[in-house]
Amino acid sequence: MSHPPAEQPPRRAIRSYVVRAGRMGTGQQRALAELAPRFVLPFRAERSDFAAAFARSAPLVIEIGFGMGDATAQIAAARADTNFLGIEVHPPGVGALLQRIEERGLTNVRIVQHDAVEVLEQMVAPASLAGVHVFFPDPWHKKRHHKRRLIQPAFVALLASRLAPGGYLHCATDWQPYAEQMLEVLSAEPLLANRFDGYAPRPDYRPLTKFENRGLKLGHGVWDLVFTRSR
Repeated sequence: MSHPPAEQPPRRAIRSYVVRAGRMGTGQQRALAELAPRFVLPFRAERSDFAAAFARSAPLVIEIGFGMGDATAQIAAARADTNFLGIEVHPPGVGALLQRIEERGLTNVRIVQHDAVEVLEQMVAPASLAGVHVFFPDPWHKKRHHKRRLIQPAFVALLASRLAPGGYLHCATDWQPYAEQMLEVLSAEPLLANRFDGYAPRPDYRPLTKFENRGLKLGHGVWDLVFTRSR
């Protein structure tokens, strides 16, 4: 007697992050409670009017996985003519960036606390971004974990589709094997062209992190890659 095939469990959706536990400081908790209504945009499965969200029309740059927001706040302070949308899922990082927004009096930063893939697919219109920053994503050192790395062909194709022609994608890593994979994946994307012959010199707008400064003193490298949408 034959039996019907066992029902297969639903496939897990691709995510741009892995949830990790994090401790919230009292300052971060306060910032989330008081500032999130103004600076954190709710995820919606529809195209967003970012000009309305920022109360102005300006070039829009997205940063994916901004950590504790140090670089985000410094870049936004130095580039007041640009709107910056930070995407981060971890509450301590969101709270920390909100604190920096308040301390610096920044008006050109907004946050979405949600998975970057869904934000890009649902909220961001094709060919609308001036730039995308992906700084120091988790390198997933072990070979069996490489599939979890953020910079993969499908995700890069999505990023490229959201860039306006001439818009840029800037990635940075301090793990050379990941840098090599990034260079290979980015170079294979038909919509993107490398601005440099291989790796890029660090653009002036990207600040050195404290870990990067420490690593440079010890002779450790950092690799930047800057590609533009060519058509």
